Amino acid sequence: MKLNYGKVFLLGCGFLGVSLLWAVYNAYVPIFLQAGNEAFSQREGNVILYGFGLPAAITGLIMALDNVVAVFIQPAVGVASDKTRTRFGRRIPYILAATPVTVLGFMTIPFAIKQIPAGLNGQFSALIGPFLFLMAALLITLLAAAIIRTPAVALMPDIVPSQFRSQANGIINLMGGLGVVIGFLAGGLLFDIDITLPFVAGGIVVLISAAIVVIFIKEPRAYENEPASGKEPGLLDNLRFIQRDEDKSVLNLLLAIFLWFLAYNSLETFFTSYATVELNVTPGQASQLFIVAGIVFIAFAVPSGYLAGKVGRKKTISGGLVGFSLSMMVILLTTNITAIIVTLIVVGACWAMVNINSLPMVVDSVSQKQLGAYTGLYYFASMLGSIVGPVTIGASIDLFGYRSMFVFSFACLALAAFFLSRVTKGEAQPTLDSIPDMAADS
Repeated sequence: MKLNYGKVFLLGCGFLGVSLLWAVYNAYVPIFLQAGNEAFSQREGNVILYGFGLPAAITGLIMALDNVVAVFIQPAVGVASDKTRTRFGRRIPYILAATPVTVLGFMTIPFAIKQIPAGLNGQFSALIGPFLFLMAALLITLLAAAIIRTPAVALMPDIVPSQFRSQANGIINLMGGLGVVIGFLAGGLLFDIDITLPFVAGGIVVLISAAIVVIFIKEPRAYENEPASGKEPGLLDNLRFIQRDEDKSVLNLLLAIFLWFLAYNSLETFFTSYATVELNVTPGQASQLFIVAGIVFIAFAVPSGYLAGKVGRKKTISGGLVGFSLSMMVILLTTNITAIIVTLIVVGACWAMVNINSLPMVVDSVSQKQLGAYTGLYYFASMLGSIVGPVTIGASIDLFGYRSMFVFSFACLALAAFFLSRVTKGEAQPTLDSIPDMAADS
């Protein structure tokens, strides 16, 4: 049996489109929210920046909405998709229904900014109407995108045999990374022409990428038109099973995932601020420093999957956690820019070893019938870490300074390694039938 690279590539096209969407969203929505206040120049290139003049703290809360929405919606949608039976399959109906809504909301975002009169730029109290327009567009985008994500991600373990899931996840993440790069580069060029263009072009790419998945990815025939069993567990049933499981393997794995996402997202959120304050570089130079880790992550996405195929997922993740945690101590102890760049290269490679193999470990700990439910639980743990991390480390920085973020991340990674050491499931399975069906025990 071999990995079907063509099928994985086609599925990866969907992730390229979605990643491009989020790159554009994360690049320009904060600008729209803050433009008009004193921290923003009124011009960037040939484009006059119009916005609501919101402070950074409020902007951060609004930008965290995607993670909050994901925590509540994605696990439930995952369970629902496991129980869905249509002639299109279990996952495709959600992609078909939610993608056009996502694109509609996404394309509408810049048109809210077009409603801001030049004389009222940054005057939030006079811009309630356009602001409500913007928030409606953001919420439509976030809600619909959250409905898509878990079924789309669950397609990978649906169509890829257990022993190839780490490799396939590496390829898919590589294509997602390319989507981010395209979103930043092409989006920047289009934004300078007109602020609507990155959103309109990005929406079109998402529609095309979703169409490729819907047309060319066929779900396993075993689930086409098959009636859902009344004994299939729901979200609360799965949570109860995790708690009752004798070796607590899945529970320990989800706790580890929460902790390593908490560590990485804390670093991602505050590294540019740390570099600006402690290393005396400009904000632009600070962001260029951290993007080194992101580029290396993309480069190591595929090799990390293949490494796990050779030595095992748990060993690969453990090695990544050791390298990542030691890197935090190195950055804590030095202010040499060259040394920090080298260390960030290590961080990117180690984060690929951890991240790429996280989802395959979760889905190979459970029955094939519950892939959607446990994909949702994976996102619950990871998104919760993305929410809690920046808030917690922000409080730590206020109390102890920016360098405390590296001690905090080291502690989280060390604790994650402890929980991972107690995990006994999640390696590639020779046959899917060997994975127990939890529905019988629920």
